[in-house]
Amino acid sequence: MRRTKTRLSRGIGALIATATATVGLAAAPAAATPAAPGQTVQPGQTCTAADLGRRHPVIKTTEVTPTITHFKGWYVTQGSTGSHTVTTSTQTTISVSVGLNGTVQGSFAVEALGSVGASLGLNVQVNYSSTSSESNSVSWNFFEPGYYGLYKGTKKVTGTYGSLNCNRIQQGDGSWALKWTEGPDSGSYTTYTALEEGAVRCEDKVPANSIMAKAQGLLDCGSPAATAKHPAGPVPSARADQAKRDAGNAATAAKAAQNMKATQAAKPTPRAALNCQPGAYKIDVPGKPLNWSAPRLANDGIRLRQSNWTSAHLDNWRLCNVTENNGVIEASLWNWGNGGCATIPANIANLEQAYLTTATCGEDDLQRFYIYRDVPGSSKIGLQNKYTGSMLGHDRYADGELIRQYSSGRQDGTGTYTLTGV
Repeated sequence: MRRTKTRLSRGIGALIATATATVGLAAAPAAATPAAPGQTVQPGQTCTAADLGRRHPVIKTTEVTPTITHFKGWYVTQGSTGSHTVTTSTQTTISVSVGLNGTVQGSFAVEALGSVGASLGLNVQVNYSSTSSESNSVSWNFFEPGYYGLYKGTKKVTGTYGSLNCNRIQQGDGSWALKWTEGPDSGSYTTYTALEEGAVRCEDKVPANSIMAKAQGLLDCGSPAATAKHPAGPVPSARADQAKRDAGNAATAAKAAQNMKATQAAKPTPRAALNCQPGAYKIDVPGKPLNWSAPRLANDGIRLRQSNWTSAHLDNWRLCNVTENNGVIEASLWNWGNGGCATIPANIANLEQAYLTTATCGEDDLQRFYIYRDVPGSSKIGLQNKYTGSMLGHDRYADGELIRQYSSGRQDGTGTYTLTGV
């Protein structure tokens, strides 16, 4: 039998230290931990204020499962050996996805999948694709008669990831330093290796836990169809049919759960009251006059503007319902000018570079933000949306430029802002 071939297919007081703070950076940063294969940033490595608005993936778990995507039972008689092209039927549809999107959006997803492949030594799919788009025909040269399973298959790779963010850490000697630490954001991913195709008989000895063994398990070995005389051509397989139904039911349940999550995000529960800190702040571009300004119109976004007498407090923000966990602040950003809370619109939350706007405050993770802080004495921060996991930044420094989400943040440091009390 011919060998299988492969196709490419975180109290306000703790938020900002006063200018009289005497605690500074560590005298000497700790030596960087060597990066694991496929991962350039490691927890505990030093970072800079320019990294406050950036993030990197850290792969937490991986699981590799042989999966059959196309299958057809086929009987070969003594007189029908030789080369044949057989049309198989789709068994399982596997698509690449990272996080809540159901697709691969932005550089964070690409970096995450690259880390997965490198850690496993596998060539995994990085670009968004689906096995359902593959041709379903298999060409094979049969040398012996018998009951065959013609298949296409892949190694489905699934697991979970975390987010490495730059944040201030108090060291053993009491000093502070900026370090890459695992933040609160996490998610799951699915990808797969290149498709393989082949043919396998009930009698064949195949490696355990292989794609070929998975295909062999779909054959009704021992059934009359497999043992009795049978005309050349397709043979029904009850096992394959049941496996296909099971895969379809699982996919339908997963889609329903995703749709429910999207619906819940689109309709936040109104918040009775916000517990806001008394101070108000501007979110500035460090050392420059432009800062975040909330929209006057409902269909506009938060933009970079210069404060003046017409601002009407649209550039003043309060931190509300503030919590802190492992040094990371979580808060809602309430705007003094229009009374709304900063949010990513639900209908575009899955998109790279979706813009930030304000909406009626509610119980909604799209309105919650993680705030990463520079060392005491500095008011520089980075912001991350809780629901999407993306960092906030702007594409260019210009009056009227929208604040947007970027999955990995802005690599030029434009995702680092200053929280200035007013």
